[in-house]
Amino acid sequence: MKTSQVRILRLVPRNKRSALFIHSIVLFCAAVAGGQAHAQRPSRSTNAIPRAIEIRIVKAEDERRWDTTLLTLLSDTNPKVRARAALATGRIGNEQAIPALAGLLRNDKDQEVRAMAAFAIGEVESDAGAEALFAVLKSTNDTLEVRARAMEGLGKIAAALPREKEARTRELGAIILESLRYQGERTSSLNTDAILLGLTAALRARPEKAGPVISSFLRHKDPKVRADAANTLARLRLKDGNTELRSLLLSDVDPVVRANAARVLGATEEKSAIDGLLDRALHDPDSRVRVSAIRALASLKESKAADSLLNRSTQLLAEHWKSRTVGIKHPAAQNELLELITTLGRLLPLQSTETKSDEKVVATLFKGLREVVDPWAPEIETAYVRIMPAQYLTALSAGAQPLSLHWRSASSVAQALGEVAALPDAVQNKDELSRKAEMLLRDMLDNSSGSILVLKSFHPEYATSDILRGLAAFKPKDLSDLLRRYLTESDVVVRSTAADLIGDLPPSEQNAQALISTFPRTQNDNLNDAALSILDSLAKQKTTAANEIIKNALQSNDPLVRRRAASLLKANGIGDFSSSVGTVKSPNTQADYERALARSGQSVRAIVTTSKGSFTIELLPSDAPLTVDNFIRLAQDGYFRGVTIHRVVPNFVIQDGDPRGDGNGGPGYQIRCEINQVPYERAAVGMALSGKDTGGSQWFVTHSRQPHLDGGYTVFGRVIAGMNVIDSIVRGDVIQFVSINQK
Repeated sequence: MKTSQVRILRLVPRNKRSALFIHSIVLFCAAVAGGQAHAQRPSRSTNAIPRAIEIRIVKAEDERRWDTTLLTLLSDTNPKVRARAALATGRIGNEQAIPALAGLLRNDKDQEVRAMAAFAIGEVESDAGAEALFAVLKSTNDTLEVRARAMEGLGKIAAALPREKEARTRELGAIILESLRYQGERTSSLNTDAILLGLTAALRARPEKAGPVISSFLRHKDPKVRADAANTLARLRLKDGNTELRSLLLSDVDPVVRANAARVLGATEEKSAIDGLLDRALHDPDSRVRVSAIRALASLKESKAADSLLNRSTQLLAEHWKSRTVGIKHPAAQNELLELITTLGRLLPLQSTETKSDEKVVATLFKGLREVVDPWAPEIETAYVRIMPAQYLTALSAGAQPLSLHWRSASSVAQALGEVAALPDAVQNKDELSRKAEMLLRDMLDNSSGSILVLKSFHPEYATSDILRGLAAFKPKDLSDLLRRYLTESDVVVRSTAADLIGDLPPSEQNAQALISTFPRTQNDNLNDAALSILDSLAKQKTTAANEIIKNALQSNDPLVRRRAASLLKANGIGDFSSSVGTVKSPNTQADYERALARSGQSVRAIVTTSKGSFTIELLPSDAPLTVDNFIRLAQDGYFRGVTIHRVVPNFVIQDGDPRGDGNGGPGYQIRCEINQVPYERAAVGMALSGKDTGGSQWFVTHSRQPHLDGGYTVFGRVIAGMNVIDSIVRGDVIQFVSINQK
């Protein structure tokens, strides 16, 4: 979600723009050799800023208020103040601030201030700031850090441009790519940070014919550069470096490089890499490499790998059983086991079930998995139904007594039943299987004493959203009636899901009226999910009455609802209501700001004790004071005590902080993003979001470097002890308590 609609501002005709591009790159290439980047410098201390001024900056930033407060501070005599005010301006994201930031970038004598101005322009994500960043590339007076931040900013702007500005996106991408090409020709180690920021900019801009340039960095001596180059190739699905990547997969000393090489080879469906991927999936000493290779094999859909992966799954299942006998409920091997099962679900359909012996082996595996993984996991249920749909459906309804399910198990079953709709038409008795699956989904919704599948009393509504999505996959005739009924449910997430699914249906007067009549209820919700979903679906109705309700939402007390309403009205051609979004009425008081800022420069740590052990987070109050303060307050209130870790994606993140446990929960309020220049290295701690300024209580820790998250999610800490615990955590482990140590 953006604070303002981006637009193109052409300062020169197109033919002159082309000349400017060439001239810029020539001067850029000539000038960069003398500079040194500090793109990943340590946290910047704000101690040099007077506390009263610091509070003014943070308050304006928290209220998302661009006015004379920050405008005046951008010309303060203290360069620390100017840099901090620039960062706040970028975080607010008001396009009207671009001229002031551009002036700072163009004229300030302090290079760190200019670097921050370039970073801030990128955070605004408006094309109006591109010209100022172009000018940096022409200059011979800037350090490499300023140029690197300018390139980073261009990448963010390019990523934010709408589809109708595709030509402009290509133009920005070409500049980024040319700069990267030059960096690849240099041998100095001083430009490493600039390369890293440039690769991420290329990832965001998606420039044409980028493969040869990006793949050239696979031979760089710094493993971070090799890993980021592979990450960019994977996300852009470019195969130009596949020959090199096949070698890196097997021989690179850095596990993240090997893991990212596997990702590229899978994303580009490199069939010649199957043997190497299978070797790494089975034998690499680093689990991050193994899971990446396993996922790659799923993308390649090569059935000849299935037998080896099936054997490995059986082996891990036996290890899982052994761990349970000594009291380990969720052994670390469960993460890899779930990845294997997911891949088998892609490789085994119509293969392993051709003979009774194959069928027995697979059926035994799934029976064992259900017994050791409790609640049932969506990966297991979905793979089961893809491989043996008839047997799966029979097993669910064959018992003499109703099958009693925890809501998490029911959610997993619902996701699997929805997969029946996507089975190939060639599957035997597809229509009958679909009928049975739909019947079971309706049975779970009914949840009565006569049901086949009964949800246990503990929050059965948490599974309802997945059940509704599963039913929608079959497109039943009464879907609209069903969804309108669930628009009135008490659970806000269920209402949000119903609204989203209504938005996927063709517009109708009846659905529009249902959305209109239920929107006022959202004003009393403690989460804004239903309000935002109803607004999105109303916009798709494209009626006068629907647009009037969206206009009324501009009066909401929730700034995120106002922002969404303004965005939808503009997209529907109703008008530009961005001025109605206004500022945020923050709940923070003067005392809150003083407490948060008093921690700057201090040692503040959180010791997180889990069912797997403890790890220590060094919090970063100088970089994200309000985010840190929010985390500390939640921890001291016991908010995280007993909360289940609901999301684990191996070689990516673990995610926690949701009291519901389904990924939809929060504290009942949102905090503003505090985007900073701290990179997402391994062990970074960040705030989970569903859009800009939607943070609350959910947070994550990275398993490995994730450059595509830089500048998009607030980094507010880093794990300094106990990463072995992080690596061992699986979904279902529990946060026992979080203690705070402040010095």
